Amino acid sequence: MISLIIPIYNEESLIDELIERSIKVLSEISDHFEIIFIDDGSQDGSMKKLLQHRDKEKRIKILSLSRNFGHQAALTAGLEYVKGDYIAMMDGDLQDPPELIKEMYEKLKTRKYDVINGKRILRKENIRRRMLIYIFHKLFKRLSGLKEIENIGNFSMLNRNALNGLLALKEKIRYLPGLRSFVGFSQGNIEYVREKRKNGKPKMNIWKLWALGSDAIFSFSKTPLRICLFLGLFGIVVFLLAGIYVLIAKIFGFALLGWSFTLLSIYFFGSIQLTFLGVLGEYVFRTYKESQNRPLYLVKEFYDD
Repeated sequence: MISLIIPIYNEESLIDELIERSIKVLSEISDHFEIIFIDDGSQDGSMKKLLQHRDKEKRIKILSLSRNFGHQAALTAGLEYVKGDYIAMMDGDLQDPPELIKEMYEKLKTRKYDVINGKRILRKENIRRRMLIYIFHKLFKRLSGLKEIENIGNFSMLNRNALNGLLALKEKIRYLPGLRSFVGFSQGNIEYVREKRKNGKPKMNIWKLWALGSDAIFSFSKTPLRICLFLGLFGIVVFLLAGIYVLIAKIFGFALLGWSFTLLSIYFFGSIQLTFLGVLGEYVFRTYKESQNRPLYLVKEFYDD
């Protein structure tokens, strides 16, 4: 059985084409499939359209969440409700072509791979967005230590064994591409061009991308803390050198620098301390969120036979 997970948030204008293309490619693989749409608190007519399509096609299932819990939580909800032996997940904006699912499935069926990731070799988006995403992927690959993670997003397909490994990871602050790489298993890639969004505005704006990138880096790397440590050691060295200079100046009567130098020094070290507190605060906040142990999502209704 094939399962396809698609989170939806205010995608009314794309649902018809999304369902048509998804059913077509899944039908070419097998008659035994399900498409689970996760309505992540949509405020437009997305839910109404999904229900209309479900009336005609019972292999469409709808998981309606009680409110908007975020993209990663919606995908996780879908992963926990699927029944398939092979599970694909993709975004609902049609920037990832559903037609590649067939190629992913063929690679998984050879049993050479447990996970197939969609790797973007080109993005047809505005240059500012492309640059920010490029910088993030370069940083995340270097800081996280995860291999083959660059230019890989949510679009992927995995078998049941790999899914069980992924579901065993219970943290609340999630970055699924990183978690998928962390669980290991045999992973392969399919390269593709990520298309420009057809209708509407991207739901992941710059601030949401920044938040997701921060979650990814702070969840998978201790490098920010090490940078703070090295900057602190650097500050100690500068302080010792400055102290030696002041002592020598007192002994030999050198003319000391004025108040401007003193104020700049105070501001410099004060800024470093505030940066340290900010980095520590990010880790403390994530530890606090995990300790709360709140549900990652809440289901309002599940439309299934």
